[in-house]
Amino acid sequence: MRQYTLQEKYPVYHMELAFTETTKTSVDDIVDHYKQKIEDNDKVTFIAVFDHYAHTKSIGGEIDPTLKAAKNIVFCFGVKLPNAGVLAVRPRSIGVAEMEDRFEISFLEAPMPVANVAMEEWTRALRDR
Repeated sequence: MRQYTLQEKYPVYHMELAFTETTKTSVDDIVDHYKQKIEDNDKVTFIAVFDHYAHTKSIGGEIDPTLKAAKNIVFCFGVKLPNAGVLAVRPRSIGVAEMEDRFEISFLEAPMPVANVAMEEWTRALRDR
């Protein structure tokens, strides 16, 4: 997993996962993996799955031709709400894209270290071969 700054301002975690490195065979399989991790953690709440690919296609938007599928799983760690400002950085989302020979998984760095650790662990657990 690598970390970088996207567009000079967004701290992103990103992992490429070759099809040969996992038993998961689709974006939906990976989304289900994350749903199970969320369900197993009593401090995290599942919110939704957003099919970003379908949405962008339906509005005639521009899609990278190497993308085959792209979904976000949306959830919240919100263990405290100290002020209204934290709403700007919640909820969390993990993006899962299918490419020709791999999946690409990405998420923004959270301001809460425990959330980053969990999202990293959940993502690394996909590499099972």
